[in-house]
Amino acid sequence: MAKDYKTQKEDFVSNLTGGSIGDIIAVTAVVPISIIAWSALQARHQFFAKYTAIPFAVDFFLNVGAVLLATTLYSPNPLLLDILLLSPAIILSYFYTIPTKKKAKPPQAKKVTASETSLDPLPRKPFLTIYRGCMMIITCLAILAVDFPIFPRRFAKVENWGTSLMDLGVGSFVFSAGVVAARPVLKEKISGKYTTLGSRLYSSLRHALPLFVLGLIRLWSVKGLDYAEHVTEYGVHWNFFFTLGFLPPFVAIFQWAFQLIPSFEVLAFLLAAVYEIVLDNTDLKAFVLTAPRTDLFSKNREGIFSFIGYLSIFLAGQGIGMAVIPRNISPKEPTGSVAQRKKLLITLVTTSVVWSLLYVATTHYYGLGLTVSRRLANLPYLLFVAAFNCIQTTAFCAIETFYFPEVYKATDKKTEERNYSHATSRIMTAYNRNGLALFLVANLLTGLVNLTVPTLFVEDAVAVGILLAYGGVITGLAVLLDVYDISIKL
Repeated sequence: MAKDYKTQKEDFVSNLTGGSIGDIIAVTAVVPISIIAWSALQARHQFFAKYTAIPFAVDFFLNVGAVLLATTLYSPNPLLLDILLLSPAIILSYFYTIPTKKKAKPPQAKKVTASETSLDPLPRKPFLTIYRGCMMIITCLAILAVDFPIFPRRFAKVENWGTSLMDLGVGSFVFSAGVVAARPVLKEKISGKYTTLGSRLYSSLRHALPLFVLGLIRLWSVKGLDYAEHVTEYGVHWNFFFTLGFLPPFVAIFQWAFQLIPSFEVLAFLLAAVYEIVLDNTDLKAFVLTAPRTDLFSKNREGIFSFIGYLSIFLAGQGIGMAVIPRNISPKEPTGSVAQRKKLLITLVTTSVVWSLLYVATTHYYGLGLTVSRRLANLPYLLFVAAFNCIQTTAFCAIETFYFPEVYKATDKKTEERNYSHATSRIMTAYNRNGLALFLVANLLTGLVNLTVPTLFVEDAVAVGILLAYGGVITGLAVLLDVYDISIKL
């Protein structure tokens, strides 16, 4: 008897084993390479200074289209796409100049008498906006692309053990949320006015409530519309919005622990290490992976226990945020100095190396010999996600430092804001500004496409067309909200 379409869809995303780390690196390398191309156009030729239709189209191709191509048409050989993008970027940077009557100059910092204290101690930084924006773009594209055959199964979420692009994407979404969550902690540290645990919990619950509502809406829609679902991902009733919703109150509790152990990275590692010890020395691992689903708790065991791992990932992101968000990395160096930027790069490189070495130590045959599991969100998964995100952030910071050195040299707020806009893709800014709202829209559109299109049987050319249109709608909405200065807080 032929399987019904829902069962075929569930089988399509089940029992997958992922791909290699090298393959993931080759695919994700398209993002920093695209940023290099964008930066070369802007820094050397002021291409995006007047943001009309053509600059928008190029911006869309580099920051949205390139990701889509890497995960679909160029997925058999992503390195070819990397080379095709990097080659013109190098030419634009060094060998080709657009003939103009008068060469345009990037905005320069003005000499003003204002004191350094007039500058925001926690400024917006282009490389962080780009990092957050690209994570959102990849996530939004992947949640629909995975339903089409043109999206390789090695990129889809792994069943139990292994690494994949989408597993990395889920963790990176949480990690990037942790990065920006460092801002209120830093504000308290600067002001010296610390809120009580009760106040933090109350505030965190207010932020969590909309996420729980979204989780309930998704649960109702999936069950009510008989939508295909992958139960072993989070459980029968749990979904990613519930995981996001539980993060704020638990993070508020760990902020108290931060006073005892003043390093979110250490807190993250200790939490994941204790969780790993419990997994390896009790029946918990077997319970999560193989136990029958007899009650509400066992039916949602993946979501409940993987939350521990996601919490550790969020804390690791906060640790990076504590280092990269402040204007002054080192109080010994003057504000806006080259030495400050060098210190920032050294900090990022060091953190990337540490997380990477810990990952190798826990997964290598001569180390602990553990295997990454997104389903468990175990210790190797934390290290995998943290290492990757730190390396990506380092790459974006290095690109900004090379192409836009004026960004960190501003001496007044107006110049700093102008430099920020000059060095940041409008699309990346828009995605970063309303990320969670756009993620919700992406989920709704994904559901709409799956309910109206038999994605399993769509030809590759048609699939790419649908995905381009889908990416265009979300990107257009993001830019439109940004143009009208609308921020949707969820």
